Amino acid sequence: MSLSANPAGLLADLARALPQERLLSQPAQLTPYESDALTAFRARPCAVVLPETSQEVLETVRLCAKHQVPFLARGSGTSLSGGSLPIDGGVVIGLNRLNKLLKLDPQERIAVVQPGFINLHVSNAAAPYGLYYAPDPSSQPVSTIGGNLAFNSGGAHCLKYGMTSNHVLGAKVVLPTGEVVELGGESLEGLGPDWLGLFVGSEGLMGIALEIRLRLLPKPEKYHTLLAAYDSLGKAGEAVAAVVASGLLPGAMEIMDSLAIEAAEAAVHAGYPMEARALLIVELEGETPQVEAEAKYLSEVIAQSGPYEVRVAKDNDERMRIWKGRKAAFSAVGRLSPDYIVQDGVVPRSKLGQALSEIERLSHQHGLRVANVFHAGDGNLHPLILYDGKIAGELERGEVLAGEILKMCVALGGTITGEHGVGMEKKEYMPEMFTPQDLEAMHRIHRSVDPDELSNRGKMFPSGEAPALSHGAHPLEQAGVISRE
Repeated sequence: MSLSANPAGLLADLARALPQERLLSQPAQLTPYESDALTAFRARPCAVVLPETSQEVLETVRLCAKHQVPFLARGSGTSLSGGSLPIDGGVVIGLNRLNKLLKLDPQERIAVVQPGFINLHVSNAAAPYGLYYAPDPSSQPVSTIGGNLAFNSGGAHCLKYGMTSNHVLGAKVVLPTGEVVELGGESLEGLGPDWLGLFVGSEGLMGIALEIRLRLLPKPEKYHTLLAAYDSLGKAGEAVAAVVASGLLPGAMEIMDSLAIEAAEAAVHAGYPMEARALLIVELEGETPQVEAEAKYLSEVIAQSGPYEVRVAKDNDERMRIWKGRKAAFSAVGRLSPDYIVQDGVVPRSKLGQALSEIERLSHQHGLRVANVFHAGDGNLHPLILYDGKIAGELERGEVLAGEILKMCVALGGTITGEHGVGMEKKEYMPEMFTPQDLEAMHRIHRSVDPDELSNRGKMFPSGEAPALSHGAHPLEQAGVISRE
């Protein structure tokens, strides 16, 4: 925290600006906000503000700037990289109550929402008009549009439709200094510098979106969902390369390995072949004549890739069961292990087989199981590293393994994150990808918008610490239930 920070003065001003029930400062009130979905890391804010209007967000940011107290915006807390981990002694601005659909124009195919609006609710609102919102992260039933924007979320169908950045047309934003600006417009074509492009994916370092303008798409006329089972991960990876080389552009291509299959099947009973070493889900979508023609070609390509079983969803119910299993995979892995790290890296599609073989080798080397679930179409890996936090040293071994996977991704020509962001988890690996000059250029841009580095301070930029960060005590440790000694 800045030497000139005045948290006591800030709390006094916030108490005058907000009702008591929406300004949380007691330890028991703060505990639920000490972590996000990356639960290994914890920090305690000095206060949590629960605004109900954009004006209250604006006033809170301006008071934080006045008293030099850092702040961060939080939606549903589903960040898997520690991106919404509180700043120790700072302020959490919870945006869940800013959850209104402000506008839906079916003619222009535009929706305007507040940052706390849930991803899936956009498609639900647009459905009566034959429209939907394309980005579909696994957390879409609970994650907010504001959080999706901050981390440029993708999802299973990003292969064909792109990331959040491809579907956000504009945003009304409060900068860390308290200034309100309009970024973008109502068209994908803009004039001048792409300030909106700079803001989307900036992980909250550039301020807080108050209103977000989204692009809607017509719902596909027809889906063709194929499930192929393989006796090796390598064959599934080669099948992905074959589909891409064929010229087909599916809406989605996903792979799950045997551990992910076991977890998903136990959780939602999707009907997956339990003996498979790997499952490949390929979904075509579009106008009926196009999909029917592509389906025949896809069938030929998949048949040549050596699956031992191929299924095609006969109806929408079967299609939804297939996707329910895939979407549930992350949370379902909790059935296999008390704790796990969800990693997020990218490799070129041509290197998928090599990457999976290396992850398997690293898994054996470190003595930890790894479940693999990934967006195969764009090479976005999601290895889930299973460990038991009650066993001394396992978390640290898991982090070392996670770091080696990230380094492997970079060495193969990929990146350290596909859609989960850098946050706290990966910031010490930024130098694996960027030179000191690159990082300083990024920092200069950041400081030009946030000179006091108040907004989501401590995220993304490396601090020079060891990559295995210092963890706050687990809640069960604090309660005396477990001990790591």
